[in-house]
Amino acid sequence: MDRVGPGVRDRRAEPDARLKELRTADEGRPPRLTVIVPTRNEAANIPLLLARLGPLLAPLDAELLVVDDSDDGTPGVLTQVAAEAAITVRLLHRPPHARPGGLGGAVLLGAAHARGEWVLVMDADLQHPPEAAATLARIAMRHDVDVVIGTRYAGNGSSGGLDGILRVATSSWATRLVKGMFPRRLATVSDPMSGLFAFRRSAVRLDRMNPLGFKVLLELLVRHPGARVAEVAYDMAPRHGGRSKASLREGMTFLRHLARLRGRRLVGQIRRSPRTRAERLRELGRMVAFGMIGLSGMVVNTAALWFCYEPARMHHLVGAALATQVSTSWNFLLVDSLIYRRNRHGSFAARAARFFLLNNVLLLLRLPVLQALVWAGVGVLVANAATLVALFLVRFLVNDRVIYTAVDKARRDPVRLLVAGAAEAPSTPSRRRYQYLKYRYDVAGVVTIGSQIMLPELEFFRAQWVADSDVDIAVRVSDVGGRGPQRRAAMTQYADQSVLRYEEQLGRLGANFRIQLGPPIEIQVGPLLARSPHVVYTNIVEALLRFVMVARGHMLLHSACVTLDGVGVMLSALTDTGKTATVLRLLRDHGGLFLSDDMTIVRPDGVATCFPKPLTISAHTLRAVQAQDLTPAEWRRLQLQSRLHSKGGRSLALTLSRFNLPIMGINALTQLLIPPPKYSVDRLVPCRIGTTTRVEELFVIERGKPDIHELDATDTLERMIENTDDAYGFPPFRYLAPSITIDGHGYAQLRAREREILAGFLSHVRSRVVASDTFGWADDIPRLLREERADRRTPVVPAQPWPRWSGDLTTAGGPA
Repeated sequence: MDRVGPGVRDRRAEPDARLKELRTADEGRPPRLTVIVPTRNEAANIPLLLARLGPLLAPLDAELLVVDDSDDGTPGVLTQVAAEAAITVRLLHRPPHARPGGLGGAVLLGAAHARGEWVLVMDADLQHPPEAAATLARIAMRHDVDVVIGTRYAGNGSSGGLDGILRVATSSWATRLVKGMFPRRLATVSDPMSGLFAFRRSAVRLDRMNPLGFKVLLELLVRHPGARVAEVAYDMAPRHGGRSKASLREGMTFLRHLARLRGRRLVGQIRRSPRTRAERLRELGRMVAFGMIGLSGMVVNTAALWFCYEPARMHHLVGAALATQVSTSWNFLLVDSLIYRRNRHGSFAARAARFFLLNNVLLLLRLPVLQALVWAGVGVLVANAATLVALFLVRFLVNDRVIYTAVDKARRDPVRLLVAGAAEAPSTPSRRRYQYLKYRYDVAGVVTIGSQIMLPELEFFRAQWVADSDVDIAVRVSDVGGRGPQRRAAMTQYADQSVLRYEEQLGRLGANFRIQLGPPIEIQVGPLLARSPHVVYTNIVEALLRFVMVARGHMLLHSACVTLDGVGVMLSALTDTGKTATVLRLLRDHGGLFLSDDMTIVRPDGVATCFPKPLTISAHTLRAVQAQDLTPAEWRRLQLQSRLHSKGGRSLALTLSRFNLPIMGINALTQLLIPPPKYSVDRLVPCRIGTTTRVEELFVIERGKPDIHELDATDTLERMIENTDDAYGFPPFRYLAPSITIDGHGYAQLRAREREILAGFLSHVRSRVVASDTFGWADDIPRLLREERADRRTPVVPAQPWPRWSGDLTTAGGPA
């Protein structure tokens, strides 16, 4: 959507602004990128600018739009050199009486005439090196962001091109002033007044902007608080020719612009002051009401604890845990129905899950304190009440601002994304670490992985015969990140050495990792992550495995796969629909072979390869399939695990990830303290594991009114891509993935190849939606298969040995 407001349309229709096509390189298609260069008396710089910039932009499908406010011969010089340019060149000249807004007005006018999906703004004096501009453009079009900023103040960037100490000091202090005045909106930006930046045209409302002077980017960032931002470090070069336009007058214009931006924000707040005051009073009222309900819940909690501790003779910690479940139920019903009945979001079950999750996480914090108070001689009931009171404010704030508040879509992403040119010097480890890869895996003969920590999801593929030197992906433990803490998490890409580094707020104590894109791919994880192998695999290894698979002609598809009566059947569903329970019931009631529950390896020829990761299950799932093999201790743990590692828990974690929190570290600690409930499929139901099958049937299972209908190829493709992307929604995938390059293929190429593989696979498969309001898919699917294949006999499938992959795999469910 081209968001152009009335003010911009007026500028576009300005009769005195003359647009000329100086050079047309390709009339057949619109460009992807428009480079806007505002000029004023830059005749000395134009020839060298086009000579250096044109060859760099030509591969990017770009056009150059010069918006000229010159009084010298700049338009004539541009006309002459444009004839030899390698790209489309357009000139928009504004005469002296039609130059509103100065440089800012020129940029907005150029943006209104831009034809590219992306718009890049740079100066003509070569202080923004064309090489840096081209790098910034490539990164902008590759990452899932809205604004990409060339920064002089982060990574290996430099402001050395500024003339003299006075200008350097002025720029530095001005940056600090701006960030101090807009601490939230500019929290992840190191150079908010940069003149080198790019933005996605559809993400910016030009009608909101009315910049004064040079600082267009500042206006853009303040007016678009929800824009996703990345930075690219560059060295500012000395001015090539002509004179700087900086002056005392421009400095005063900047201060006026800043005062106007801040003033409008303050005026807006003043105008909303009655509303804001009322909201604060309502929040105070909600807190009082929450406290009253909390007091009643404390009475319930104390009574339940007394019963467990005195008549039932339970240990006081066990009693406190049980009492928490009782009082949480009481509190939730009252809070949900009385305090937040008008602004509830999501389903009742989802709100309850988040409410219980919060109270049980706080329970883990309360129990050690409760025990310490008991050891100090405080009575059990008094100590329990004290711990409840101490966490009241935390419970209220999380409920009021997270659980019962809609997601703030205007909140800027808290993670800094920086692209630097040169990799950092290797950090000195705090102690010597060995390099031997103790655990080695051969994933379906396609990718080999070596790791110093066991990866439970890959244990089926354990292949100790793989040599350390032959692995495609190596995972080692190292000291990653700086020694001290930092204000926010950061993902840094070092372009020249294909190095990626993710570092959270806690320095080396955080959940940090470093990736050297190979071959081989070297992953270094910090000590915290090393203690949480599920996070290492799910958030880092599988993201890389996905794209290495694609580069080798396979796709890691988010789906389940089994064989029933020799027919390859694939299941797809949204999270928490009932797919895992359906798979287990199919295996229990109808036999067949199990290939996967979460991820399946597929090929364009319609063949699926097993990926039998341990299943993440819930108590409800186990009861549905009547699995009785768990010990009493495992059943007790499962009650808490099911709540924490559920859709509600994931939803809460994704909500918290929008705030400036070390979310990956929190995830690692949570899974370290309470591991997810993962069990091998043959522990849950009697079954055999197959290796490959040719998939003939794909069923997308949904909850709702009973229905069965066909899916066309396009709809199936989009659903499966969306389903797979959803499986990688947890941070830091969205920062990591666009920086991945495998075997010379960038992220966009890998995604395009992934779609091709999936389209080829689906061309061999019949796709249908099966809806049920009774969770009856495990009955509906076999019935459909029997009706359509009444004369088909089940083939005899011999038991397969533990596979040692070597090229093509033995087909378990029919000929490949």
